[in-house]
Amino acid sequence: MSEQEPWASVEDVAKHLGIARDTVYRWVESKALPAHNIGRLWKFKLSDVDEWVRAGGATDDAAAGGAA
Repeated sequence: MSEQEPWASVEDVAKHLGIARDTVYRWVESKALPAHNIGRLWKFKLSDVDEWVRAGGATDDAAAGGAA
């Protein structure tokens, strides 16, 4: 049986990406950062976060508002 990836906290994600905790919360709300709400806590899989970043989820996308 393979070892499962542990769940990470907002603080863990912020440290992993080198950003502020407030940015993590903002990305969860506005940019669909992959997260799971467990009660009052947000939990993450760092592999999902890394994949989201690589796919461009963390970019400043001014065009996302629909500018064509």
